[in-house]
Amino acid sequence: MDDFLKEFFPKIYRRKQLHLNETDYCKYDNQILTLFTSSLYFAGLISTFGASHVTRNKGRKASILVGAVSFFIGAVLNAAAKNIAMLIIGRIFLGVGIGFGNQAVPLYLSEMAPAKIRGAVNQLFQLTTCLGILIANLINYGTDKIHPWGWRLSLGLATVPATLMFVGGLFLPETPNSLVEQGRLEEARKVLERVRGTTKVDAEYADLVDASNAARAIKHPFRNLLARKNRPQLVIGALGIPAFQQLTGMNSILFYAPVIFQSLGFGSGAALYSSVITSGALVLAAFISMALVDKFGRRAFFLEAGTEMICCLVAVAITLALKFGQGEVLPKGIGIFLVVVICIFVLAYGRSWGPLGWLVPSELFPLETRSAGQSVVVCVNLLFTALIAQCFLASLCHLQYGIFLLFAGLIMIMSSFIFFLLPETKQVPIEEIYLLFQKHWFWKRIVGDGEQVGPNGKPGAQV
Repeated sequence: MDDFLKEFFPKIYRRKQLHLNETDYCKYDNQILTLFTSSLYFAGLISTFGASHVTRNKGRKASILVGAVSFFIGAVLNAAAKNIAMLIIGRIFLGVGIGFGNQAVPLYLSEMAPAKIRGAVNQLFQLTTCLGILIANLINYGTDKIHPWGWRLSLGLATVPATLMFVGGLFLPETPNSLVEQGRLEEARKVLERVRGTTKVDAEYADLVDASNAARAIKHPFRNLLARKNRPQLVIGALGIPAFQQLTGMNSILFYAPVIFQSLGFGSGAALYSSVITSGALVLAAFISMALVDKFGRRAFFLEAGTEMICCLVAVAITLALKFGQGEVLPKGIGIFLVVVICIFVLAYGRSWGPLGWLVPSELFPLETRSAGQSVVVCVNLLFTALIAQCFLASLCHLQYGIFLLFAGLIMIMSSFIFFLLPETKQVPIEEIYLLFQKHWFWKRIVGDGEQVGPNGKPGAQV
């Protein structure tokens, strides 16, 4: 928003006004501006380790509440910001909120959902995230017209979801898994009966107690992640998928959609408009994914959408290579073509790497490393998000259209990774996922065939 740039980034504002309708790769290349964006992710990254401790010892609900309070403080600071320092401190509080929220919410959903619909329930997380992005874009579109304090309203309205999250969090029951972990067995059983709607929960309850006893024997969950039997979860769930989720280039397209469209010469209002279109596509994709992921499975979505994304990125790169340069205005037809291709890309991402990037890791970890594992997932995810946020505008400036080819190459690599290393997890109960790796052509050489000695010395105990 121009009023925001005038107040905090006057240099960029002047550069932008000079080249308003031209296409230029370097218009927004400013490290302080990108630091404003990335400070959020660096804060989230660091706070997720604190979140892991809270989630494990005080419960999933506690983390959700801490996240909400932190969001609220951040939104207030941002709305009242007088200088860049205040803005960045506000962003850091928002980042801590994200660290706690992303750590606890996917776990909460995975543990509360029955195995049959776990995929769909867990994807509510992605769906509501996308709805949030869409609503935020609509709010920006509206507040852009309020001068000179529209941006304060836009940033301050973040207190609304923070309040909802806090009040809602107070009424949530704690997950049965977490109650068992804290030794509150009676309560755990009651909650399990309530969320399953039946008193016949003996098998699931016994599984939870076993898994929890195994988990309690483990004093250092982060060290345990490195154990040989957890190698597949570490490589696929904690490192591979969250890093690759960011390397699809999707976040850079979403973050900077307004900026990309503006540098593609769409003018100022049009840029916010196009972000509304792309985030609308994300919401639609999340619905498609929720409806079909438990039917077709995780692998099918990863591989099919990956192919589409590669084609889209190559198409964008070729178009830009032919038609894009210093100070040119894009012909209207080509502008529309780019928006359509970017929408197809967003639709593909929004039903594959977007939601599954959170769903699959939260399914893979056994209870004893689940909280630690989820922290590493969030941490790796935010680390790559921050790095890409920090580098994207600079590399757009230097690599130009080549950056889209770079992302296309990365998607080819990650699709092969999924094809060779990820077993299908649809409709497998969460405490039995480890058995898939013992049968997998590659992983069975590393984890062995399941005669593992459990923590209580019995072979093959649920480890």
